[in-house]
Amino acid sequence: MKAVVLAAGEGTRMYPLTYTCPKPLLPVSGKPVLRRVLEGLRANGINEALIVVGRRVDVVKDALSGVGLKLEYVVQEKPQGTAHASSLAEEFVNGDDFLLVNGDVLVPENFYGKVIDTFHRSGENVISIARVEDASNYGLVEVKDGRAVRIIEKPEEQASGFVNAGIYAFTSELFKELKKTPISKRGEYELTDTIQRIIDKGGIIIPCEVEGWWVDIGYPWDLLRANEFVMKDKEEELVIHENTKIEEGAIIHPPVHVGEGSTVKAGAYIEGPSYIGRESTIGPNCYIRPYTSIGNRCHIGNACEIKNSIIMDDTNVAHLSYIGDSIVGEKVNLGAGTITANLRLDEKNVFSTVKGKKINTRRRKMGAVIGGNVKTGIGVMLMPGVIIGPNAMIGPGVVVTENIPQDTIVILKQEIQMFQLKEKQR
Repeated sequence: MKAVVLAAGEGTRMYPLTYTCPKPLLPVSGKPVLRRVLEGLRANGINEALIVVGRRVDVVKDALSGVGLKLEYVVQEKPQGTAHASSLAEEFVNGDDFLLVNGDVLVPENFYGKVIDTFHRSGENVISIARVEDASNYGLVEVKDGRAVRIIEKPEEQASGFVNAGIYAFTSELFKELKKTPISKRGEYELTDTIQRIIDKGGIIIPCEVEGWWVDIGYPWDLLRANEFVMKDKEEELVIHENTKIEEGAIIHPPVHVGEGSTVKAGAYIEGPSYIGRESTIGPNCYIRPYTSIGNRCHIGNACEIKNSIIMDDTNVAHLSYIGDSIVGEKVNLGAGTITANLRLDEKNVFSTVKGKKINTRRRKMGAVIGGNVKTGIGVMLMPGVIIGPNAMIGPGVVVTENIPQDTIVILKQEIQMFQLKEKQR
């Protein structure tokens, strides 16, 4: 069975992380999201896949080299929706049955096999579903008598129930309906509209419920959830490579991955599950807490604490800093004493402003999202949920309470008055 993976989305809600890194390549426990999707497909007997990509196709190809599947690529030149992206796979599918998978959805690996089995046993098209408390950001799927009977895309009112989990099995008859799909109110050709057309014409769509966890990576904090679930599921990936240097006095509590060429210096205390990439330096005298993922060529230095965070490649957190429940982009340099606050004083959920709209992260603990090439001076404090745009520079002593746009310099203005003391007249 072939697979078609939709990975052309621009990821505007994932800004600023997607400014320097295509959304499908954002890391979860040291691997790009898209690579994890493909590995899951391979583990369930898929050996051939088409990737529908948007920008930076060469970067995507490099990141997927050696994944163990025969891969082909097609470019969606401009965003026109999931139905349009799916239609680009008709030549590749060539009349066969196929899996259609959103490239930004992660599930336990065995779920792909469950979808395939459901398709073969029922002989009908299959849609995956997951139960959530709030379906307002998803497609709400109504199920009756073992069939999907209606899909409501992003319902205006909060509702709990089953949502479209973004993994499907179709016959090639789907392409006939894709061509008939009208443009939606949002100005796109949407796959959920195509599926609803099939249902309305009397077609059968069988729901297949995700068992365990499911993460649709739509916002930066979703990476933290995915990171945690993957580390729990894939502990066998967390190993200490032979070509590493672990100094006497370093303490490591497995499962921990330490990549080739990395050094863990004396006084470092690392609790698993945690991931450390290649050629990174950890320590001396720092604390790496569980569900932390540190990229390649990073430095976490003296008296730093990293908790439940993702630190991307070539980033330095060198002195006296605390990074909690945060995502830090590539080539960031955090000055001594940089602190990410991750808990509101009232201990309520943290909100973050994305594309001008306040979004409930649904996390009681959420730190900062820091774009690539950011620099902070000493003593900078980042309040819960703030987003720092790429290439921003934040001067010493600044307390950041609002998002900072890209290419911005923020300094603490300080008026200094100087007085000349005159000798008292005798």
